Amino acid sequence: MNILSIGINHKTAPVEIRGKVAFQPEQIVPALESLQSAAQLQEVALISTCNRSEIYAVAQDGDIAAIVRWLENYHALDSGVLAPYLYEHHDIQAVKHIMGVACGLDSLVLGEPQILGQLKQSYSFARQAGTLQTRLEKLFQQTFAIAKRVRTETEIGASAVSVAFAAVTLSKQIFSDMSKLNALFVGAGETIELAARHLHAQGVKQMVVANRTRERAENLASEFSARTISLDEIPEALPQADILISSTGSPLPIIGKGMVERALHQRKRKPIFMVDLAVPRDIEAEVADLSDIYLYTVDDLEGVIEDNMKARENAKISALEMIDDSAVQFEAWIRSLSGVDVIKQFRAQLQEIRDEEVVRALHAHEGHGDTEKSLRELAHRLTNKFLHHPTRYIQKAASSGDEDSAHHVSKIFELKDKNNQ
Repeated sequence: MNILSIGINHKTAPVEIRGKVAFQPEQIVPALESLQSAAQLQEVALISTCNRSEIYAVAQDGDIAAIVRWLENYHALDSGVLAPYLYEHHDIQAVKHIMGVACGLDSLVLGEPQILGQLKQSYSFARQAGTLQTRLEKLFQQTFAIAKRVRTETEIGASAVSVAFAAVTLSKQIFSDMSKLNALFVGAGETIELAARHLHAQGVKQMVVANRTRERAENLASEFSARTISLDEIPEALPQADILISSTGSPLPIIGKGMVERALHQRKRKPIFMVDLAVPRDIEAEVADLSDIYLYTVDDLEGVIEDNMKARENAKISALEMIDDSAVQFEAWIRSLSGVDVIKQFRAQLQEIRDEEVVRALHAHEGHGDTEKSLRELAHRLTNKFLHHPTRYIQKAASSGDEDSAHHVSKIFELKDKNNQ
């Protein structure tokens, strides 16, 4: 098959090593052109994310060493420095690997969907570089197809496995129309940023970010056209909040029961969905006792996440079965390519004979009116020439006792045995 993959990821290399072999998007097209030439690869594509850098290639001799040398030279690394962290896959295992990557089975978070989009971008870069041909083109297309099928037919990505995503998932169970909601975020760290991304993707447009450091809040707010406030302004903003998600490093609660009671009074008892992701708590525990308040803590969400991870692990089994079937189909398609050249040569040879005999027949027919005779002679000569080599092959096989070869010819031409009619 001559397909191989080589790379490093979060399982085999620390972030310091992964960073040394990462590619910026603008580097990938020229890098592919350089790699194809340096390692004499027929086809090549590469993907580079924060968690992995991988090269997929079609190589006649499968020269892994040449690819590693190029990778080290490109990133100005000492020879051999990558060896302890690299993994490689060949042929059908390489096919299964890229399909598993696309389905999120090899990701830091099982089933995460972002990797499929990153693979599609890698495919686009390789097409732009002109380093894709028949085999990798087909492999990418089949990979995208199986990833879509796994997403559709299994629960691999259906359940939340991060606290931010779990919080957003729970909010969807309470509110039917997310586009009309107001969200208040307390804090501006990574978890809050992720929660904001998830809520924005669900249609929430009105957002407020409250943080002790105004500059950091503004950096996050600018991405979502949100408004920023100080922590002291939370009591004024809370009555307008349908969703509140908090994650700060405060040693004491920021949001107390009295503050929430006043907000509910102004809201005329409209419910507020609250998620406290902080440890220690940002929201007083007594807030959970209030009517019309749905309060969840990190412990609540971790229980949800644990159950969801079990569901994803079960879905992984089905996904692997689908990938195995798809890889076998791809392998069969690769084998079928071996007959393409023979078919082309066979057709070209017969067409050459046909053209020669047609020209000869036209010359012979000039000045003569017997069209039927000319056509019969043409058909006779074509038949003899077409059958010349197969006839000799059958005769030679029969004389040497090679019955299998004669049987194969019979199957090729779908000959009927008159004795069995």
